Amino acid sequence: MKLQGKTAIVTGGGRDIGRACAVKLASEGANVVINYFSSSKGANETVAQIEAGGGKAIALQGDLSKQGDVEALVAKTVEAFGGVDILVNNSGGLISRVPIKEMSLEHWNAVMELNLTSTFLMISACLPHMSTGAIVNLASQAGRDGGGPGAVAYATSKGAVMTMTRGLAKELGPDIRVNALCPGMIDTDFHNIHTKDEARRALEASAPVRRQGLPEDIANLVLFLACEDSAFITGANVDINGGMLFS
Repeated sequence: MKLQGKTAIVTGGGRDIGRACAVKLASEGANVVINYFSSSKGANETVAQIEAGGGKAIALQGDLSKQGDVEALVAKTVEAFGGVDILVNNSGGLISRVPIKEMSLEHWNAVMELNLTSTFLMISACLPHMSTGAIVNLASQAGRDGGGPGAVAYATSKGAVMTMTRGLAKELGPDIRVNALCPGMIDTDFHNIHTKDEARRALEASAPVRRQGLPEDIANLVLFLACEDSAFITGANVDINGGMLFS
């Protein structure tokens, strides 16, 4: 039980990577707060799964682009569990594939709010309640290689998350460690919506591990970065892509 007595917030914890992270952290003893944006169904299912395994979890709604929602989410977490030890900034997305020559300012701002501003707001709200602990950000392989077609805004936002991770590691150490993951192709709704099936099959054929990643692959690394097993790692942006890109 590597996280016994700790409290973790997992944003976007109702499905896919977020759900896998929440369940994994809870399995190691953490109290888990699962944030969701619109539908409570997935978040409540995640809570039920954790409770069925003997863990403690609650689901809280919040629009992470709104400071008031973020502050309320953190306040309710502190009220329920007494503080915050681990923050997993998983919430984010591509929204849609839009080439830069066709991109509106509204789309650009929406992507930045979803991926970058939400991360800033969550960290800012949690820090007064974190004397020690770990922050794990979800960046992307797109932050390294620029992403696929129509993903300039998304890739830029994730590259910014990577740079924020490095800066925060310097600013918040030694008491709080800050790291990020750079996932490649993971079998989630993100790619079900935004990636053509033939591209996914091609990756499976060419990747050294001959498969797409699974949400559980990400959750295992999040756990490592959230617990003391990684006590000498901070400011790292860790690739997890089945060998499709080496940095």
